[in-house]
Amino acid sequence: MNPSWRKPVGMILILLILVLWCIISVTLVELLDLPVWAQGIAFLAMGLAWLWIFPMRRMLRWMELGLWRD
Repeated sequence: MNPSWRKPVGMILILLILVLWCIISVTLVELLDLPVWAQGIAFLAMGLAWLWIFPMRRMLRWMELGLWRD
């Protein structure tokens, strides 16, 4: 059995998207100049948006099976 190229490529993509999302989130919160408690809520909302906008389930499924959709 040959190792799949999708796993290392998928992990690199996940890390790149995560870093980009963190940069965008921090920049946005700094631009809004919110109090500390509101920053926490904003980061929590952006973290949840990460789960819904960029669902990792599909990426992980593609890495394992090679299928993007159910």
